[in-house]
Amino acid sequence: MLIRAITRETFVPSPGPGIAAHAGSFYATPSGPELVSIHAHMSRSDTCDVAYQRLSPDNGRTWSAPVEIVTGERRPEGTFRRHLRAGYADPVSGRYLAFRTEGILPTDDPLEGMRQWQLHYTVSADGGASALADAQIIQDGYTADHPFPDVYRGRNCVMLGDLTCVPLSLPDGSLLVPAQSSVLGEDGALYAPPGGFTYTDAFIIRGQWRGGRLVWTGAARVAGDPARSTRGMIEPTLALLPDGRVLMAMRGSNHGAPHLPGYRWVSFSEDGGLRWTPPEPWTYADGELFYSPSACAQLLRHTDGALYWIGNIAPRNPNSNSPRYPLVIAEVDQRTGRLIRDGVRAIDDRRPGEDAALTLSNFYAREERETGGIALHLSRLFARSAGDWTADALVYHLTLNPGGAA
Repeated sequence: MLIRAITRETFVPSPGPGIAAHAGSFYATPSGPELVSIHAHMSRSDTCDVAYQRLSPDNGRTWSAPVEIVTGERRPEGTFRRHLRAGYADPVSGRYLAFRTEGILPTDDPLEGMRQWQLHYTVSADGGASALADAQIIQDGYTADHPFPDVYRGRNCVMLGDLTCVPLSLPDGSLLVPAQSSVLGEDGALYAPPGGFTYTDAFIIRGQWRGGRLVWTGAARVAGDPARSTRGMIEPTLALLPDGRVLMAMRGSNHGAPHLPGYRWVSFSEDGGLRWTPPEPWTYADGELFYSPSACAQLLRHTDGALYWIGNIAPRNPNSNSPRYPLVIAEVDQRTGRLIRDGVRAIDDRRPGEDAALTLSNFYAREERETGGIALHLSRLFARSAGDWTADALVYHLTLNPGGAA
């Protein structure tokens, strides 16, 4: 068995009825026990009411008092909104990087973000306690309102989809940020195929350290086929394979077209993320397809050499986002970049009496350095009913068998 034991505990409780606590914790240094915790309160989809940061010097045994981070405020142009994403201990600089998506929404409709969201990051030399730099991610030679060759603030966006969109460091010292970007059509307007909800390409941004600072040198779009995935390619997650290829697994969707098969999608790069193969449905290593709802997922490299994928696998064709259960962990065949069928194990599933709208997604996972297990942050949303946001932020502790053997 891949997993020997699973336990869970409340990491941050819900502050009250109708409010979900959502959290993640990230190592602040490449090798030490220091952690940064980010938790947020949510009472509607795609909106963060308020967020807090805490620090731990001892692998989460103790935490500092929470410090509030502003995630929304009224401004003359509309409502400023901010979404905090994964923190990352950069092995090249030894510094802690924190990423976020932010923008001003004219009427505070989250869908306006498809024209407004832009990416920002901070760099910390003291484990997240303070920032040496705080800047927008802008390709070298571009501007805040035109940060990439085909991104224009007010017309389309670039953003990080969820906490699972974790940066990847390459052997040459460069950094890949797995983002996504809404698409402009030939007429210059936001591209929205009929039947879809939103539409994005995967958008892989490459950064390099120069003179103690990150220089963003380019980005690669990875486009889906709207006839096969009605929302394009969403929320990419990255891993480096032993042969030097970069594996990217992506969320797709059959929203508005439930007759289409709902798959997970995959692409590969042989040149450090500059060029990618056309996305294709991800399969097991034996070539058989599997169903997966439109939901985030994460590739996780373990220090024992194993590569894991965590996400939702459905027993039958999903309908858009549903069902987002069970949540599973699977080992990746590192020769083919496909999932090992016999290595799929359930982490959590819908339980008797729970609503069919239960969401076991929007999580974040990391290896626990002291034990070699996996810590997985998850809020079990809509367990009571589809409209009830009440949920604690939980942390699951996965004890693995030695070597990750299936």
